[in-house]
Amino acid sequence: MRRRSLLKTAALLPALAPLGARVVSAMPAAEAMTPALIEAAKKEGKVSYYTAMDLSVAEPMARAFEAKFGIKVAVERSGAERVFNRIAQEMASKIARADVVNSSDAAHFIAWKREGWLAPYVPEDVAKDVPPDMVDPDGLYCNQRTHLSAIAYNTKLIAPGDAPKGFRDLLDPKYSGKMVKGHPGYSGTIMTATQQLSRELGWSYFEKLSKQKVLQVQSATEPPKRIEAGERAIAVDGSDYLFWMAKERGSPIEVVHAVEGTPQISNPMGVFKTAPNPNAARLMVNWIMSPEGQKFIVDLSGQYPANKRVKQKEGRPALSSIKTLKEEAAVVAEKADQIKAQYAKYFKV
Repeated sequence: MRRRSLLKTAALLPALAPLGARVVSAMPAAEAMTPALIEAAKKEGKVSYYTAMDLSVAEPMARAFEAKFGIKVAVERSGAERVFNRIAQEMASKIARADVVNSSDAAHFIAWKREGWLAPYVPEDVAKDVPPDMVDPDGLYCNQRTHLSAIAYNTKLIAPGDAPKGFRDLLDPKYSGKMVKGHPGYSGTIMTATQQLSRELGWSYFEKLSKQKVLQVQSATEPPKRIEAGERAIAVDGSDYLFWMAKERGSPIEVVHAVEGTPQISNPMGVFKTAPNPNAARLMVNWIMSPEGQKFIVDLSGQYPANKRVKQKEGRPALSSIKTLKEEAAVVAEKADQIKAQYAKYFKV
C-alpha cells in the first residue's frame, strides 16, 4: 500500500484530527523522571517499543530499562517503512498497541503529527540538553540518536588501494557483482539516503548503479552483515554503527565516508496518544533521553547521541568532521511514494 493511501485510510477514524490539522500550539512543560512517574509506570508493568534499530542494540537497551525499573519491554523491530505501514493499519483497525515508536525515517513523524496520533511529552533532559533543531516545536517527538548511511567494504575482498572513495566510484565496472544495498521501500535509513543521493547525484546515478549486478536486500541492517560474512565485498549503504560494531569485533571492515558526502539519518522517537501504557511509555522516553540512556546507546553501538551531555564513543570520527548530506524529512514525506516507484523502475524490485 502507498504511504498516502495508508494515511487516507487512517484519517477516516472519527477520533483523529483531519490531515493538515495542528494538534497543539505550544511546547508543553518539561517533565522530570519523578518517583510518581516511576510508580505509575511500574503499576502498568509493561511497555511496547516499536523501532527500526537493529536488535543487537534495541534488545540490550530494553533489557537495561527492565533491569532498572522492573518494567517488561516488548521490542517490535522491523524496517521503518514496515513499522509505518503496521501502525497505519493498527490505527485504521482501532488497535492500540504502540506505546513508544522510534523510526529511522523522520518523515513518519511529520505524517503522524498531521494525523494527531502523537502525545506531547518533553523530558526534562530533552528541554535542557537536546539542541532545539532536534525537538519538535510542539513537543511531540525528539531525535533519539543519529547515524549515517555509509559505504563500507571487506578488506579481505577489496584491497584498500582499490576501495571506492565515493558513490560515483561504485559505477566502475570492476565492482560489478560485488555490491549489496538496502531498499527504500523497507528501510527508513535507505529511504532517507535515497532522497539525499537522488538530489545530489540525480536519478541517473541509480539507473547506472542498477546495471552493476547489485545484490538487493531489504533492511539497512543487512548490508553490514552480508559484507562481514563475505557474501559481498562492498556495501553501497547501510547503518554505519553496524559496520563499526563489526570492525570492533575484529571483522575486516572499513567504513568509507564518501567524497560527495554521506547521508545523515536522524531517528525521532515519540509517545502515541493511544498508548495502552502511557506512564511506562513516558518513563521509557525519559530514560532513553537521559545521560544514562544515551550513554548506553553510545557505548554499545557508537551512534551519535542527541543529548549534548553525552560524548560520542571513543575511536569514532566526530560527526562534525564528516562531510554529510542535508536531511530533508519534509521532502521525503511529500515524495516517498515517488522515490519508491522511481527506485523500483531501475532495480526491478
